[in-house]
Amino acid sequence: MVRTAIKVDLSKKPQEMPGHNFHNRFHPDIPATVEVKQDEVFKIECYDWSGGQCKNDDCIDDIYEWDLSIGHVLSGPIAVEGAEPGDILEVELLDIQPHPDMLWGFTGILPENRGGGGFLGDLFKKPAKAIWDFEGIYARSRHIPRVKFVGVIHPGIVATAPSRELLDEWNRRESELVNSAPDGKGSSMACLPLPHLAILGHADKDPAKAEKMAKEAARTIPPRENGGNADIKNLSRGSKIWLPVYVKGANLSLGDIHFCEGDGEIALCGAIETAGIITVKTKVLKNGMNLYGLKRAPMFFPGPVEPNYSRYLTFEGICVDDNGKQHFVDTTLAFRQAVLSAIEYLTKYGYTREQAYLFLSACPVESHIASIVDIPNSCVTLGIPIDVFDFNILPNGDGPKVMVKGSHPPSVPK
Repeated sequence: MVRTAIKVDLSKKPQEMPGHNFHNRFHPDIPATVEVKQDEVFKIECYDWSGGQCKNDDCIDDIYEWDLSIGHVLSGPIAVEGAEPGDILEVELLDIQPHPDMLWGFTGILPENRGGGGFLGDLFKKPAKAIWDFEGIYARSRHIPRVKFVGVIHPGIVATAPSRELLDEWNRRESELVNSAPDGKGSSMACLPLPHLAILGHADKDPAKAEKMAKEAARTIPPRENGGNADIKNLSRGSKIWLPVYVKGANLSLGDIHFCEGDGEIALCGAIETAGIITVKTKVLKNGMNLYGLKRAPMFFPGPVEPNYSRYLTFEGICVDDNGKQHFVDTTLAFRQAVLSAIEYLTKYGYTREQAYLFLSACPVESHIASIVDIPNSCVTLGIPIDVFDFNILPNGDGPKVMVKGSHPPSVPK
């Protein structure tokens, strides 16, 4: 019998769950909620990242009401027997499944006051959401018709707890970045500690302690040295990830389940977000950080389970902007140009720009840095698996035909 170490009740908010088994900030003093032995196989149930704020409907009211301060809701921390600072924690993701009480997921473009439209937020200011229904391993959406694809289910976040020294370093360098921004725009460059809606697991049982911790605990928005919100789609079933250990027990946390995602997760709420159940096995590699030089970030080994797509329509992007200005080896701009080319191409078949944007964020598209040495242009590619469409999207001599009509993701409140 495999033990379920942490359970969720999706009818309740994470703050209402007995046991205090969830948190949404990183701090070394958040106590472990459960302990596991090395090589023990156990299950962890997870909320979706928002803690259940999205509704499975054709209305966008919920997106206007979301409070991003709560994200990400993580399961844990989990203490691993024998783990000490300086070790490496090996986490094997034996299986990942959608939660049986949430066989659907969501992708969204958020309002500007709720985080905005992600990577292309300067262009996508109109909120929208798409609901995806799961049919076994497949996803399809009533809001983005004529596509069906295999999900690459994965946790967006797998992380250990930081040490006090590492937490202080995060806050120092991220505050420095925010303070360096001109015209008071630093809040768009980093997410500093925020007490509002902080969930700190067992520490919440001591209000005075929790209040102090909330003022210094790190947000879970970016990936850091401890792992965190890397949103790597290939960290899926059968994968192993090696994480640095900074505190006794490692204090492992998991969550932010994605049924599927394209490389880059270009919309802010861009994967197919859902709740799920992860089957895990852990192992401690003593003195691993020194033995393997693991200092800057984790490493992982992809699992053997992935979609069997081999045919991709691939768009190239170079670092020349739409005004014709040349930028020097700017891979972010090159990726942006590849994404914009793909969006424009999909609109030729009748998709709205919002549908194309959400699709590219949720579908298992492949992106690669093709070149960063051929100055002054870097080249980044974005490949769309053509077999996810029920029509041919390859160019031909007759030109594109409108294949999608009269269907849009919900974008207007009631």
